[in-house]
Parts: sequence; structure tokens; C-alpha cells
Amino acid sequence: MSNLLLKMHLKGPHKKVRPPKNPLSGSPMLKGVVLKTVIRKPKKPNSANRKCVIVRLSNGKEMCAYIPGEGHNLQEHNIVLVRVGRVPDLPGVKLKCIRGKHDLGHVIKKK
Repeated sequence: MSNLLLKMHLKGPHKKVRPPKNPLSGSPMLKGVVLKTVIRKPKKPNSANRKCVIVRLSNGKEMCAYIPGEGHNLQEHNIVLVRVGRVPDLPGVKLKCIRGKHDLGHVIKKK
């Protein structure tokens, strides 16, 4: 067996290193500053107005994040904590805001 074939056998196949698909670049949560509140329309069979915010994250990226629950008090320059979580009927929205942290309050219970 030649030296080249022996090296190839011992090292194994070349593995391609892929960048992480996580939009938060590996971290579970990130802090961000709200740039704008927007209303998005969902994909075909559903119809609603989903409340979202454009957020500048602490790693420098600008992304759209969904605000779960009913009612919110977010305005420009508010601070929010976001986590990875897709909204299946909103294309391009891969983050969710965490309620009750920083400037985004808890969901208020109905009486």
C-alpha cells in the first residue's frame, strides 16, 4: 500500500465545515434593540395580522422577531430578549421575543 493511500485510509474522508444555521450564531438567547414594529400577514390558508418587530441583535444582525400572546407595549428603542423559534406561517421569521423580560411585559390575563 502506498503512503498516500495509507494516509487517506487513516485520516478518513474530508469533512466540510458548515457555518451554524442558528440565526443567533449558537447562543440560546440574545438581547436586541427594537428598530420598528411591523404587522406581517401569514401564508395562504391562514389569515391574521401577526405582530412582529425588527430587532438589531447584540451580535450586529438585524432580524424580524415574532411577539407571542395578545397585546404588547413595544416601541422603538425598547430592549427585548429573543430566542430561536420559527413561526410556521410567517416566512422569514425565525425568532420569538420572550415575554416578561426587559421592556416586553407579561401577557395580561382576561377577567
